[in-house]
Amino acid sequence: MALWSEISDIIRAFASQDSWEIRNALKSNGAWVFGTIATALGGLIMLWVYKALPWLDRHLERTIMVYSYLAIALIIFWGVIDRFIFSNQQPWSTTIPPLLFMIMAWFGAAFNVRLRTHLSFAEFRTAMPRRGQMACLILDAVLWFVFAVIVLVTTSRMTALSASNFQIVLGTDNVMQWWFLITAPLSFVLMVARVFENLFEDFDNWRRGAPLIKQAVIGGDI
Repeated sequence: MALWSEISDIIRAFASQDSWEIRNALKSNGAWVFGTIATALGGLIMLWVYKALPWLDRHLERTIMVYSYLAIALIIFWGVIDRFIFSNQQPWSTTIPPLLFMIMAWFGAAFNVRLRTHLSFAEFRTAMPRRGQMACLILDAVLWFVFAVIVLVTTSRMTALSASNFQIVLGTDNVMQWWFLITAPLSFVLMVARVFENLFEDFDNWRRGAPLIKQAVIGGDI
């Protein structure tokens, strides 16, 4: 009963939109159960969105990655000119780029889960019997899901802590850190959607007798 009470507290805290209440509610063990359910439901919802909007399926993560990278490059480019030509430096020019890089990295990780470029061991798995290949693919999905739940819960706690303390990005006056930190749990919801997408594809290949293991290509297309 205590566990369900903690989950109810978390739901009420999110409904209140009070960062202090959310921070306190997420400290409980119920956060892991709530995080598991939220991760699974969020992943399934995003998978439905991908199926309804194929353009997002192909371009969402890559668009975020490209624009984050361009923003980093622009800030650094102008920072060099500002420093060595105008003898000036924006105080946020060294703090915003690492946060943008974090966004680029996490959404890039979600995209590469879809491409199966994270330690896929394709050569080794190709030599395995078909049942062994399917077992490995299911194990991949389970491990990615558990990893996503861990990251979502811990980064949500960090985001709530940052918001409740009104932490601002160094060098700025009113840019909050949690605006950037919240992209971490969001990106792992997208990652779980990609995990489900791959798993459903694997089951479909299993039923049709199609090849289960394909050579992964970094930067390839979906």
